Amino acid sequence: MFKGLFLCLLLISLAVRAEEWPTDPQATGPAVEALEAYAFPPRDDGTRQGVRTDALLVIRDGRLVYERYAGPTTADTPHLTWSISKSLMATLLGVAYGEGRFRLEDPVSKYYPALERHPALTLRDLLHWASGLDWQEDYEYAPLKSSVVAMLYTRGHRDMAAFAASHEAYAAPGKAFRYSSGDSNLLAAALKGIVGPQRYADYPWTALFEPLGIRRAVWETDAAGTFVASSYVYLTARDLARIGLLMARDGRWGERQLLPAEWVAFNRTPFAGYKAGQDEAVPGGHWWLNLAADGAPSPWPDAPPDTFAALGHWGQALYVIPSANLVIVRYGDDRDGRYRHNELLKRTLAAFAGTVRP
Repeated sequence: MFKGLFLCLLLISLAVRAEEWPTDPQATGPAVEALEAYAFPPRDDGTRQGVRTDALLVIRDGRLVYERYAGPTTADTPHLTWSISKSLMATLLGVAYGEGRFRLEDPVSKYYPALERHPALTLRDLLHWASGLDWQEDYEYAPLKSSVVAMLYTRGHRDMAAFAASHEAYAAPGKAFRYSSGDSNLLAAALKGIVGPQRYADYPWTALFEPLGIRRAVWETDAAGTFVASSYVYLTARDLARIGLLMARDGRWGERQLLPAEWVAFNRTPFAGYKAGQDEAVPGGHWWLNLAADGAPSPWPDAPPDTFAALGHWGQALYVIPSANLVIVRYGDDRDGRYRHNELLKRTLAAFAGTVRP
């Protein structure tokens, strides 16, 4: 008995070790010091002011070349990703898309009947945050009129998708961009209909996390058993980097095409209905793009135009830069808006890819 248990533990240990990132010696030098000066200034946990980086991790050419943690976060900490969860839902849907389970043009009501009064609303529309539903994505500064605060914490928290579906339309689906955590949770409810209730509870793990070697993911559900795709995935920095590398490789992981390349291309294609100034970055298929749009300059001018990202509240970020062979994970606890994506990208590129310009 004990011999069998020992062998089982040994095999688990070897499997976890085999899934660790290949690493290079930790990078040093003036450019790295300049990066750290921005990302890790002296930290005041009393006031929570300034740039407050919890984790910074850089993958270059598939190898871990830089890693640093601060505050309570360590390499073993599954960190709250906030709205990075939205891009993770899009990635999970990509696996289902590759299995032939749905088409982008399918009406959402086919999989989530609560939207039957919006029969023209498609999965593509939700992935573009273009449902046309009258949603107010306000946070701490305007909680009384905030749809997202009501969904996450008050009258909508038990069944978040039903709460989102109850909103009236202000525009035809697919015509106008309006960032909405409700759209993301409607996608999570649709996924239940796409894969079936029997598979749904395990699907993020069996379809995405386990094939990537991610073993410590946490994805919360609401009381209706629907994943909170807007906000509540927890991953270590190293595990989130696996998602980034999967996207950088056009959906391929080892010998397996986990996501169809056409799905990744959709994620990285800008929504045609986006108007300049509606958000900091340009929306793609539930990912954010560093592209000029509607006559405006690119949002992160010191990064290459092929840069794309998953972004979350209080400074969470997963940046993917295919032309520089870089994946960057940044977790934070920024409360005053001083953190700038472009500044971190500029300094990281200078440290790990030379001076890469558009």
